[in-house]
Amino acid sequence: MAETQIISDTPINTYQLKKELEKIKKRDGELNFRANRTEEHISQIATLKNADELFDKLMKLNIPRLKEQHIHKIIDINPTTLNELKSLLQGYTITINNDSMKKIVDAVNEFLEKK
Repeated sequence: MAETQIISDTPINTYQLKKELEKIKKRDGELNFRANRTEEHISQIATLKNADELFDKLMKLNIPRLKEQHIHKIIDINPTTLNELKSLLQGYTITINNDSMKKIVDAVNEFLEKK
């Protein structure tokens, strides 16, 4: 068995993972068992069409202490209320004020309505 080498450690969301699996499938012709199971799962939960647009929109908000990994998680979960966003961010050691959280929720809701 080949030794696995980590090239980079970059957070991605499920939509980017779906694109990467499609590239691998196109390159190799088929996916291995684990990748097939992952693709099946992602196809059931990944419903946004342009997640990259939402990522850009959230990045442009320039919210202090909000990192790329947090934005990817927000895109995966799509919190539509402040309580959902608070619950999501409780898993991280991050504090964001209510005004900034309101901006995030408004951006997500606006994007989901546009969808």
